[in-house]
Amino acid sequence: MLNFLIHKIMTKKPAQVVGNSGLFNACYKLSMLGWNVMPTSSNARGIDVICLSMDGTRTVSLQAKSLSKKNPVPIGVDLKNIIADYWIIVNDLDSGNPQSYIMLPKEIKALAHRGEKEGRVSYWLQPKQYTEQSYHNR
Repeated sequence: MLNFLIHKIMTKKPAQVVGNSGLFNACYKLSMLGWNVMPTSSNARGIDVICLSMDGTRTVSLQAKSLSKKNPVPIGVDLKNIIADYWIIVNDLDSGNPQSYIMLPKEIKALAHRGEKEGRVSYWLQPKQYTEQSYHNR
């Protein structure tokens, strides 16, 4: 049992590594679809990626959420902070077979679960909500 716990602790990746893995996975896939993809600086609020069409006529902003497993997606304390054109959720990164789900802000807001603990409000998406087939590799 002790060896299992030590292995689990040693293989747990820092949040920044998980975040980067999902972000760059999404950027790779979008690049392969013909988009010019530019990750923003890590402190840009609400926007993680700017995409330009090959002819430069269309610009799209993305928020990337990365999860090591099939966990709930944290949204934050206010749904007004959802400002990107699309959300890309990349989960199951630890499996080596990450899955991508693409959602619109209105879908995020409609499906968001509101929780309150000790007077603090937070929102998230449950896996069963974002893993619907219509969002998978959309």
